[in-house]
Amino acid sequence: MIPLSGMRTIGEALALAGTMTWEILWALILGFALSAVVQAVVRKSTIVRLLGDDRPRTLAVSAGLGAASSSCSYAAVALARALFRKGANFTAAMAFEIGSTNLVVELGILLALLLGWQFMVAEFVGGPLMIVFVALLFRLFVRDRLLRAARDQAERGAAGSMEGHAAMDMSVSREGPFWRRLLSAEGFTSVSHVFVMEWAAILRDLVIGLLIAGAIGAWVPDSFWRAFFLTGHPLGSALWGPVVGPVVAILSFVCSVGNVPLAAVLWNGGISFGGVVAFIFADLLILPILNIYRKYYGTRMALTLLGVFYVAMVAAGYVVELLFGVTGLTPKTRDAQVLEAGITWNYTTWLNLVFLLVAAALLFRFVRSGGVPMLKMMGGAPESGHHH
Repeated sequence: MIPLSGMRTIGEALALAGTMTWEILWALILGFALSAVVQAVVRKSTIVRLLGDDRPRTLAVSAGLGAASSSCSYAAVALARALFRKGANFTAAMAFEIGSTNLVVELGILLALLLGWQFMVAEFVGGPLMIVFVALLFRLFVRDRLLRAARDQAERGAAGSMEGHAAMDMSVSREGPFWRRLLSAEGFTSVSHVFVMEWAAILRDLVIGLLIAGAIGAWVPDSFWRAFFLTGHPLGSALWGPVVGPVVAILSFVCSVGNVPLAAVLWNGGISFGGVVAFIFADLLILPILNIYRKYYGTRMALTLLGVFYVAMVAAGYVVELLFGVTGLTPKTRDAQVLEAGITWNYTTWLNLVFLLVAAALLFRFVRSGGVPMLKMMGGAPESGHHH
């Protein structure tokens, strides 16, 4: 039997997770709907053609395309490998991968809702910085021999996770202007397919992230976090946060959108501003994804990605900490929404109701247009993807 006090703390954790879910629901639906619109009208063959080298302009385009085609971390990693196999430059593919998980609309909205607008701005400042650092480190340390070995391994097509999802091109096949394609019946179907598949890809990690955040918020005392993040030592905290933030993320196994609630808990607990930024970016280094890198590109490239990404996100965290500190934009209070238990009849409720109707319409279209069999193909081999 679980004692009453234990039941109460489990109830508190679930209540926090439920409140966070309600707080971010409309933002998630909006973000995935916008992403679905872009993916419905931009073909993957077009993306590959634009990712041919590692020049600054190409990397900027790569990051922008990635941000427009948001995915869960697993699908983003699989898609980056698919682009690399089709001829995309490796650095450009990695910029696309970073953009598709860390520069997306829904992540920015969630950061603004749960943590404050400064964190949303920090995401869009820190993400490009991380890509710049990754590109510089690749040029310094990644040799052609390592890239050739990585491409040979990628060509073997070893299965990772969300392979079928990454292989699917659900864009509109008809020609014509953007709006004509989008507002056509085929456009509505494509948007519904992308929307539902993105939700299916991210749902597991989102639920896990919310439950972890709820449990940590309810069970771990703030005194532990204050000691762990050195909050009594301003300089030490600023130096320690970006170093340890990615480590916490690596061990928490949570994907890009799912780790925002946990970031809110850590911010309330005392992690530095730059530490939150580095933590958010580290969804691409969680242990299951490191193992997927090993399958995709070989052990040496997986270790190289671990080292390069880690150094890049720590450096981005430091630069953001410095920039926001100098400009006075670092938040003075630690009152993230994660600890507000309870649901009230406010603008969030109205927005949730409106966007739940949007989601219901897209789900109905998905089911009626034969989308359900595609769900079974999401984890399949890279070649098993569905094409419109």
